[in-house]
Amino acid sequence: MLDFLMHIDQNLPSLITAFGPGAYFILFLIILLETGCILTVFLPGDSLLFIAGAGAASGLFTFSWLIIIFFLAAISGDLLNYWLGHHIGLKVFRERFPDLVKKEYIERTSRYFERFGKKTIFVGRFIPVVRTFAPFLAGIGTMDYRDFLLYNILSAFCWSVVITGAGYLLGSIPWIQEHIGLIILITIAFILVTIIVIVLASAHGLWMAKRREEKEG
Repeated sequence: MLDFLMHIDQNLPSLITAFGPGAYFILFLIILLETGCILTVFLPGDSLLFIAGAGAASGLFTFSWLIIIFFLAAISGDLLNYWLGHHIGLKVFRERFPDLVKKEYIERTSRYFERFGKKTIFVGRFIPVVRTFAPFLAGIGTMDYRDFLLYNILSAFCWSVVITGAGYLLGSIPWIQEHIGLIILITIAFILVTIIVIVLASAHGLWMAKRREEKEG
C-alpha cells in the first residue's frame, strides 16, 4: 500500500488491471480517509485527483465517474471528520491534553468558525493538511452544521472538478505524461510553501490579537 502511494503515477494502470471497476472504490476510500481522519492526513489528495484525471485522458478511467467518486468521497470525508471532532475530538483532547484544551481556547475556536468558518472550509479544501484538519476543528468549534454542510458540498464539487479536470486536460500532453513525477514534486513544494505562509500569517495574527488583549486588559 505504501509503495502504491509513493509511486501512484506508475501504479494506477496496475490498479485497473488488478481490480477493474473496483479501482474506483479504492480511489473513493483513499480520498475518504485523506479528508475524513487526521491520522491518515499523509494520504494523497490533490495529486491523486490530478493523476486519475490524467489517467482518464488516456482511457484508464471514465472521467465522469471520477468526478462523482471524488465528489462523494470528499463530502463523506468532511462529514466524518466533523462528526469525529464534535463527538469525540473534544472529549479525547480534554482527557489526554487538559492543559491545552482550556475553556478560553474552545471559545476562541468557536468564535473563529463563526466568523471565518465558511471561508476556511471552502479554501481549506484546496490545501493539504488544512483540508483534513479544518472539518475536525469545525466540529470541535461547533460550527453551524447547515453552513458546514453547504460549504462542504460546494468545496467538494469545485475541488473534484477543478483538480481532476486539470489532470484530464493536461494529461493528454506528452510532456506532462513524461514528467508527471516532477510535476507532482513541484506541486507538493508549492503546497508546502503555501502551508508555511498560512501558518506564519496565522501565528502573527494570534500574536497581534494577544497583544491587543493585553493592552486592553
